[in-house]
Amino acid sequence: MIKVLLVDDQPLVREGLGRILRPQDGFDIVGEASDGAEALELAGTTQPDVVLMDIRMRGMDGVAATRELRHRSGPPVLVLTTFDDDEVLAGALAAGAAGFILKESSADDIVRATHAVAGGAAWLDPAVAPRVLLAYRTAHPAAGTASRAEELSEREVEVLRLMARGRNNREIAEQLFISEATVKTHITHIFTKLDLRDRAAAIAYAFDRGVV
Repeated sequence: MIKVLLVDDQPLVREGLGRILRPQDGFDIVGEASDGAEALELAGTTQPDVVLMDIRMRGMDGVAATRELRHRSGPPVLVLTTFDDDEVLAGALAAGAAGFILKESSADDIVRATHAVAGGAAWLDPAVAPRVLLAYRTAHPAAGTASRAEELSEREVEVLRLMARGRNNREIAEQLFISEATVKTHITHIFTKLDLRDRAAAIAYAFDRGVV
């Protein structure tokens, strides 16, 4: 079972997500929080595999909570966003969010995104992608990254491409016939060479540079 922590200041949203992420689909809702501070407390006690995090909340918002979870080496965060959250997407990306999905997405997409992020992959909702890419470009001017991209080996490009397609480490290893340890080494090299912090930024880079 995938342990899920739901974080949103609207009870109806949390209730709806709870009905989508059902036990029969492999999910266990271990906690619900209405703000970032409560989410941090519950994350420590319930040890979730993934956190579904709203960005805009009273008190500590989702960006600050995501940043603190990353600092604590906590669970990956799938950000729940709306069409009017552009100004905070950059903050969520910089804070280390592992994925972005619209609250209005279909139940199937929410299930797939949660599975992917909990499994160590990243997720970029196509409807959100242009805005996340804009946030990425603002934070990573093109001048330096173009030359750094040439430092990637062919195998590292293959790993980056599969990461951008939502594959986790195990799936990448199986597809390329290498070990998971080797995949982790390639990912570390990719992050270092491209000056990236996490998989979400790597996905944004891959789409921005035409790798996928």
